[in-house]
Amino acid sequence: MSTEGLVSQDDGVSRESRVSTGDIVAPEDAASPRDHATPDHAMSPEDHLSTDDLAGPKSRVAPEDTVSPQDRANPDHATSPAGRVSPNDAVPREAKAPVGTPGAPRFAPEWLLLREGADAAARAKDLLGPLRHRLTAAARVPGRRPLLVRDLGCGTGSMGRWLVGRLPGPQRWVLHDRDPVLLARARTGLPGAAADGTPVTASTHTGDLTRLRGADLAGTALVTASALLDLLTADEVDGLAAACVAAACPALLTLSVTGRVALSPADPLDAAIGAAFNAHQRRATAGRRLLGPDAVASAVGAFRRRGAEVRVRPSPWRLGPERAALTAEWLVGWVAAAVEQCPELAGRADDYLGRRLEACAAGGLAVVVQHADLLSLPAAPGGET
Repeated sequence: MSTEGLVSQDDGVSRESRVSTGDIVAPEDAASPRDHATPDHAMSPEDHLSTDDLAGPKSRVAPEDTVSPQDRANPDHATSPAGRVSPNDAVPREAKAPVGTPGAPRFAPEWLLLREGADAAARAKDLLGPLRHRLTAAARVPGRRPLLVRDLGCGTGSMGRWLVGRLPGPQRWVLHDRDPVLLARARTGLPGAAADGTPVTASTHTGDLTRLRGADLAGTALVTASALLDLLTADEVDGLAAACVAAACPALLTLSVTGRVALSPADPLDAAIGAAFNAHQRRATAGRRLLGPDAVASAVGAFRRRGAEVRVRPSPWRLGPERAALTAEWLVGWVAAAVEQCPELAGRADDYLGRRLEACAAGGLAVVVQHADLLSLPAAPGGET
């Protein structure tokens, strides 16, 4: 996923929140024994936790779900266990430019395509009902057809390929990314028709989204992004919420890491590797403090302060023998980032990674990587959500 920065903070007065705590799914401090034993049952859609639980667990086992195979071949990255190179899920230590500007890192199309099937299976489909209800109402407003959808940090366009057929058409997609190669793939790969056969068109936008304001989203029916929030800072997430609410624009923000992973069979080093990776995701880099697993809580607060209705649902990757290639790539990145953050783990992590990769190749490893999907529904122009 190629990422871009978002908007600056808006200190406007928030309206009374309309979010229900029953709609919020929180990360947990550790995987439960049940999750280790049966990862396919970890964090089901029914496991709705409180808003308070979202606001900052101190030690959570986090996945690496944005590792680029290209990054592993980049000699600028530090060496990781087993002689591999350290991946990066956001901005590498060496980067001097903010996210979304020239010089920021790019994400290999091969990695984005490798994860597309797992992403599609993981996204929370039960958020689509209330979203479709809002968009159907918006489509009745004169001048609001086709529906204008902006996909932020679109990468190769996997979100569009997943979502086009699930929204009422006709649609006009604007694909935002800083990488022209990814944008070209995304545009050509977007379906040309919605489920009802109405036309879908696409255009692309290259640039720095940190300069966007609410006025730039005027007329937009939906802002969407995938695997983006955890790569941002608190101010950038707050800016995204400010822009969307100012434009009365819903936002569907999927596949943000929540800081929890369960591997089966369990290993004594799982927790240490996971905690080190969590710290890596929350690191400061190029003058930016990344949110990592705290991103969903930050986004919920930012949208709620501005009066939006917010719903959050779990969207876990469930990786088994049928996704062995993805599991292996994820494992290498997860361990490498942990060692980069905590070099004292290097010796033990080398053996750990070898054991895990052997089990993966033999079909004996299952992994549940927790994410969360967030739907924000600001008050509509008529005052309804």
